[in-house]
Amino acid sequence: MQVVGYDTGTPALHLATSDGLDSVALDPGTELDYRLQDRHCAGTMHDGHHISCSNDGTPYCPDHRHTWVCAKCTGTCLKDEMDCYEDHAVYLAAFAPDTFKVGVTRLWRLETRLREQGADLAAHVRTFSDGRVAREYEAELATRLTDRVRVPTKIAGFGRDVDTDAWDALLSEFDPIDTFAFDYGLDLADSPVAETIATGTVRGVKGRVLVVDHRGTTYAVDMRSLVGYEFDTGGTDRDLQSSLGAFG
Repeated sequence: MQVVGYDTGTPALHLATSDGLDSVALDPGTELDYRLQDRHCAGTMHDGHHISCSNDGTPYCPDHRHTWVCAKCTGTCLKDEMDCYEDHAVYLAAFAPDTFKVGVTRLWRLETRLREQGADLAAHVRTFSDGRVAREYEAELATRLTDRVRVPTKIAGFGRDVDTDAWDALLSEFDPIDTFAFDYGLDLADSPVAETIATGTVRGVKGRVLVVDHRGTTYAVDMRSLVGYEFDTGGTDRDLQSSLGAFG
């Protein structure tokens, strides 16, 4: 079986097996017992079926890699014809302890998008009638705020609180339409150890990061780093970095 995708909304890993497609739900308390084998391109999906690919590129080879051009838009449409004629929200997202991001999404997806990113706090600051103008405003704010937060930066903030003084100071420059605070139920006292494993007891999922407990250590797994791996049962057989608490 091969990991061919993942879901952050209803957290799950999607697997291609000899019998077709399957999913492993990542509900808290779920026991994962997989060993990572070879990794290669995760292939593609067509009409609900998985088409495998043996190319080396991971998680996708050049033949199956797709770039969403809207993610690169700064107000100048990169498509043949602009098609984002619906309300778009410009938002600010806070990642503990003090990383603040600006972003754009379709208005109806706002809260979903924030959860997909694993934001701790957020604010909806402007609404625009189309994506082009929203992207222009985002690009303006991105001259002083980041518009991308890498997963290692997010993981480093797990188990920590947002610097609310700095966050409140940023929001004082705007008149937020709405604000959000998210709790992912991870109950972390410290930052977990970043690893690529699929073994352990699921503690929860924050954005695309899966958090598992294994042998006294809590690990944070970027689910994208699992895509393309062949899975076998039996749990990991690698020597893993442990947290200091594992030796207590």
